[in-house]
Amino acid sequence: MRLPRWSLLGPLGAPALAAIALAGCGGSSTSNGVAGKPAPEIVAAAKLAADGASSVHVSGSIVSGTSPISLDLEVLAGRGGKGQLSEGGLAFDVIHIGETAYIKGSAAFYRHIGGGATAQLLQGRWLKAPARSGSFASVASLTDLRELVDKTLAVRGPLLRTATTTVAGKAVVGVTDASKGGVLYVATTGPAYPVEIVENGSNGGTISFDHWDRNVSLSAPANAIELSQLQSGQ
Repeated sequence: MRLPRWSLLGPLGAPALAAIALAGCGGSSTSNGVAGKPAPEIVAAAKLAADGASSVHVSGSIVSGTSPISLDLEVLAGRGGKGQLSEGGLAFDVIHIGETAYIKGSAAFYRHIGGGATAQLLQGRWLKAPARSGSFASVASLTDLRELVDKTLAVRGPLLRTATTTVAGKAVVGVTDASKGGVLYVATTGPAYPVEIVENGSNGGTISFDHWDRNVSLSAPANAIELSQLQSGQ
């Protein structure tokens, strides 16, 4: 699975489990000055603001190849995150806390990755595995705020500043990737947070960022099944 790269991200895929990424905004009515900056400086300001945030809500949908992908995640700096992901109609919940990731899939998801017996065994249950290696690593990377920001806002080609406008009622300035298309919208009032990424074409979609610095709690699900135990029993 991969995300549009704005022309943003490179592949994030992992063997049966993989995922997506990001967006945001908020602040006062006072101009932050980014609207008059060159495009590379706007991106740098957005990265600096996002790197200083404690949390963000990321949501949206895209098409990767022929597969529709959607996400709805709360991402917390240095702590992890939680939410829902889906690819091609196969949905799963994710919780990432420190060095551990948990995933709970729909019945269709579990059938897809392990067959009918696996789906029956795991019905309503969470899987638990290391967050930094193995099958869950690419999923957990989406709930690592710093990694998400660094990958998403990495400059890949010539950038062009567009006119100021509004997105979801927020004043923004756009930065377009001149070589591959796609627009990053950055807030022009309050902190220069990323607000939205729009990718055009057959693999297009929209990823939005909002509720920056919201207080979000994380807790590990009870009675999670160790993925390593499940794999050793196969």
